[in-house]
Amino acid sequence: MGQQIVHRLLISFPALLGVLFLCFCLLQVVPADPAMIIAGPDAKAETIAAIRQELGLDRSIPVQFFEYILRVLRGDLGRSIISNRMVSEELAMTIGPTIELMLGAMLIAVPAGLALGTLAAVHRGRLTDRIIMACSVAGVSMPVFFIGLILIQFVGFKWALLPFTGRTGPVWDGGLPSLILPALTLGAVLIGPIARLTRTAVLEVLGADFVRTARAKGLRERVVIIHHALRNAMIPVVTLIGLQAAFLLGGAVVTETMFSWPGVGRLAVGAIVSSDFPTAQGAIMILAIAFLSINLLVDVLYVYLDPRVQRR
Repeated sequence: MGQQIVHRLLISFPALLGVLFLCFCLLQVVPADPAMIIAGPDAKAETIAAIRQELGLDRSIPVQFFEYILRVLRGDLGRSIISNRMVSEELAMTIGPTIELMLGAMLIAVPAGLALGTLAAVHRGRLTDRIIMACSVAGVSMPVFFIGLILIQFVGFKWALLPFTGRTGPVWDGGLPSLILPALTLGAVLIGPIARLTRTAVLEVLGADFVRTARAKGLRERVVIIHHALRNAMIPVVTLIGLQAAFLLGGAVVTETMFSWPGVGRLAVGAIVSSDFPTAQGAIMILAIAFLSINLLVDVLYVYLDPRVQRR
């Protein structure tokens, strides 16, 4: 498994480098000039030119990118144009809430999707199966912002059951109520795809020889479903969860903005809107690293679920 992880880390580095290059180039074509933003609207041309020279913006794009990569390797992500704080400090304050939000969403979506998909497969063709599949299709069809608006309007505002603005603190320090609605919004859109794929995978496994053998041994149906059918049906489900990581990160940006959640996604949106290029580059880099890390975790789970993968 160690070689598998090292191999994935080696092939992930060029992908991360490519993401950083594309992000760097996209921010270069934005019509806003960081030197003019720092100097202010009434600054003279000489002042703006001096700031551009100090920031290295008068050099070619390849040289700027090379210097940016060297700074990143040294752990220097630059200083925010808006707050004048180090970008690493800004990110350090937002990574924790984003991880908290994503873990909360996954803890809601994965168990619920697996349970509903397995229940639909066991009751194939019955009313329970049809209701679960209809709800799954409805969940897939609804965008993140619509689910968030519904929860804010009814659960948060009209019934006043849970807070829907900001983060009151970490989960272990009384922050759980403020996490529920954002996590539920982000996790709700994943329940449908996981349930649908789980149903299909479990149906295929239920007809396998080893399941019939387990039943012939006299094992209880619950043991056959959970320990034999569901575990062998997990590989395509884990693949789906890994692929949905990109969607989850994109959804986190929308969710954090809607609920004023102080995470990396909200920081990235604010930095792009205010042309704070160093902060935007740092936030996008963190999101790219998170995406690659989730895919690495999925590969490790492959080996755990099917040891034959390690020998290929």
